[in-house]
Amino acid sequence: MAARKRSVIGGVDTHRDTHHAAVIDSTGGLLADAEFPATTAGYTDLLAWMRSFGRVTAVGVEGTGSYGAGLARYLTSKKITVREVDRPDRRARRAQGKSDPIDAIAAARATLAGTAMGTPKTRTGPVEAIRALRVARRGAVKARTAALNQMRGLVAAAPEPLRAQLTKLSAAVLVSRCAALTYNPAKLHEPEHATAAALAGLARRVTALTDEITTLDRQVAPIVQKAAPRTTALFGVGPEVAAQLLTTAGDNPDRLHSEAALAHLCGAAPIPASSGRVRRHRLHRGGDRGANHALHTIALCRMRYDQRTQAYVHRRITEGLSKQEILRCLKRYIVRDVYTALLADFIALTT
Repeated sequence: MAARKRSVIGGVDTHRDTHHAAVIDSTGGLLADAEFPATTAGYTDLLAWMRSFGRVTAVGVEGTGSYGAGLARYLTSKKITVREVDRPDRRARRAQGKSDPIDAIAAARATLAGTAMGTPKTRTGPVEAIRALRVARRGAVKARTAALNQMRGLVAAAPEPLRAQLTKLSAAVLVSRCAALTYNPAKLHEPEHATAAALAGLARRVTALTDEITTLDRQVAPIVQKAAPRTTALFGVGPEVAAQLLTTAGDNPDRLHSEAALAHLCGAAPIPASSGRVRRHRLHRGGDRGANHALHTIALCRMRYDQRTQAYVHRRITEGLSKQEILRCLKRYIVRDVYTALLADFIALTT
């Protein structure tokens, strides 16, 4: 009876095939640890095992965006408070060592201490669908860029007739001309024919990848528009930028308690770097770099086309700020607009 009334905290170190769990009491004392399979049945057994020690008030889970995503979804569906836990830093690992039980216990104690306060993304709504499609798109864009770079490299070192024909061309024209190249399969032992064959194959690859990217864009755009009409209506926010901002915030942007939290998540919040009588701030090099790039795109668009932003830039230049400093300030102001729009879209979607 006493065990049932006791409050306990869980911690989980997640892996692809198994999860290692630990349970501690309200003073941080270890009660037990065990390993469970990373399956639905394993999640059920893990929660039942934790509840056998008392009332589970919270569970800290490592890797809620990868191996721990399924467990986080299951625990949330059972009304268990889930906290996102970062991996221990290198200094702690050098001092304490590294093992699955140690990491699980550290996750539980970080949750108890309040150092792990992040709420994981739910990954159960349209934003998760957008993220999945964008993973495929990002891979296709990366592969197309690699293929184009390979084509440029082959052209630079190609025999003179080919090099003269294909040098100093735009990407689209280069792909078009390379796709039309002819070669003799019986003479592939000759550099000119082999290079032409390679360029023709790469051109076909680029064309196929471009078609794939176009298809994915058509699939993502209506989902983004439906999920975030207010966000996409912001000046300088297109479907791709909106999709990135949605992916960063997740299906539950209310987990971000303020616009300052979103700015920090996007790497757009200045970090205090004061010491003694020196008062200064430095750039935040962390955060979601994709979201930071999205803010950068919005800022550049507004600096070029938005009259209010142009007036702001002119005023700050007269105050002595550089264009780079103004751009950083703009990013922070843009976060305010984005946060308000994202929250309004979330409220409209859930009501």
